[in-house]
Amino acid sequence: MASTILGIIPARYGSTRFPGKVLADIAGKTMLRRVYEQARQSKYLSELIVATDHPSVAQEVERFGGKVIMTRPDHLSGTDRCFEALQKINGNFSHVINIQADEPFIDPLQIDLVAQTLQLQQTQIATLIIRVATLEQLTDLGEAKVVVSSTGQALYFSRQPIPCLRDIPMENWLLHHTFYRHIGIYGYRSDVLREIAQLPPSPLEQCEKLEQLRWLERGYRIQTAVTTKDSFCVETPEDLAKAIALVQAQQIQ
Repeated sequence: MASTILGIIPARYGSTRFPGKVLADIAGKTMLRRVYEQARQSKYLSELIVATDHPSVAQEVERFGGKVIMTRPDHLSGTDRCFEALQKINGNFSHVINIQADEPFIDPLQIDLVAQTLQLQQTQIATLIIRVATLEQLTDLGEAKVVVSSTGQALYFSRQPIPCLRDIPMENWLLHHTFYRHIGIYGYRSDVLREIAQLPPSPLEQCEKLEQLRWLERGYRIQTAVTTKDSFCVETPEDLAKAIALVQAQQIQ
């Protein structure tokens, strides 16, 4: 049976650090519209929707011709919002891809890579990782690092540099080991999404503030795929200014 993949962009209005950022203008288009137009270029999505909790966001999606579903305002994660949207949408989808609403330049090929990884027989949850390039990335607590098995299954995610190279000075770690950090896009089998949306927060998740640890602690498998393209996440007004400058410099439409 062929896979049917639903792309969902969870677009919460009330961001803690930057409220309303999904509607921020980036050189003539809202950030949300840029995400939507990039995601629409994926070859693997059977349908693409925005899941939001705010009428202003819904109006913007309708204005640029997208499809939107209203969801509750009290969801604590994009995963939970994706599950509510999956419940409400018409259609039978075998998989769901959760696409971040604050990455205006997401590469459609990254969405395709997640989709391809989802279709591997044993995959329950799929995500992307990228090689750590600098010591600054490795030590940045805002960057989630990940260690994987020989088959690419995630073993653990941490804000700390992992693994620890015990007998080597940290400034030389990148010379002796390949480290990876997490790119925040997820794909789920629909039945697995239904299950993990019911899970309460776990001890490791609460320690690291990383939702994916909740799933690992409960025994779910997270299959990773390596991408060479970094993500650009708009989390602050300063990030927005950088995004605008990038569009202007590259003359992106």
